[in-house]
Amino acid sequence: MRYLLTSAAVLIIVCLFAFTNEIRMEITHTYTVDSLGACQGISYQGGCVFLYGDREVGMIREYKEDGDSLVYLQKEIRLTLNDTDVINHPTGIAWHAKEPVFIGNSIRLNKEGTLWRAMIYCVDWQGLQRTGTLDGNLLNTIEDDACIQGTRPEYVQYNKKWYVATADYGDKANEVRLYDPAALKKAHKTSEKGVLYKKFTCTPWVQNLHWLADKGQLLLIQNQIEGRRWRFTYVDLDKSIASGKQEVIKVIDLDRLDELEGFSFLNGYNKGIAVSSSRKNNVNTMRINW
Repeated sequence: MRYLLTSAAVLIIVCLFAFTNEIRMEITHTYTVDSLGACQGISYQGGCVFLYGDREVGMIREYKEDGDSLVYLQKEIRLTLNDTDVINHPTGIAWHAKEPVFIGNSIRLNKEGTLWRAMIYCVDWQGLQRTGTLDGNLLNTIEDDACIQGTRPEYVQYNKKWYVATADYGDKANEVRLYDPAALKKAHKTSEKGVLYKKFTCTPWVQNLHWLADKGQLLLIQNQIEGRRWRFTYVDLDKSIASGKQEVIKVIDLDRLDELEGFSFLNGYNKGIAVSSSRKNNVNTMRINW
């Protein structure tokens, strides 16, 4: 009997330890990065950090890590074509190895924010970095008419194949959708046959997506209410696709009042950067414990 009680006690301790070691996120350093306009997101690509925003034109700037801060590398991309602002409100960069690169653009059509037009642009990413504009580097323009409100492309892997995932921002009927990148690259609209592969419902106010490849998890970068407060929702992608609705692993709410726009893990899953649309204190280094 004494042995059984000891085993039970050990089991309880193990369970409590597992519970208390769920995902935890905390801000360790907050600072201001200027010249972005309202920062709309972050893309981490093999050691390179790209922040994008909606200054006088849509733009992307490149940085490198320096401790808990970022250093601007004096490299800027203006998302213009023939000096005309094209991707004026960039909302996501889908980049993965040799796959086509897509940039999202969510356009508000009325001041109430009830009408939106979502566009996805297939670009020559290397050419864009080399010349600094869309001139000669815009490969295709796709209307994301399969969306409900806005678009925010991010590569994810499902059944050993890569897809472009995107999500809605509104307060009802929100979805995460997976598009076939080869079909998307040639399409004029995402409603065309063969573009949409899978989808599932999700909670409101998704500002961006981030894929955790080694964990099979999709991170929904969200607001708790429209345009305010921070929320991170980790979902199991395979289970979500199978059930048709988000299958939540963990929801983390942080007590920040501004508008969370984007987040990316850096080298590994213990450090990341979150960005907001605020003019000050818009970049935040974060520590993540698992």
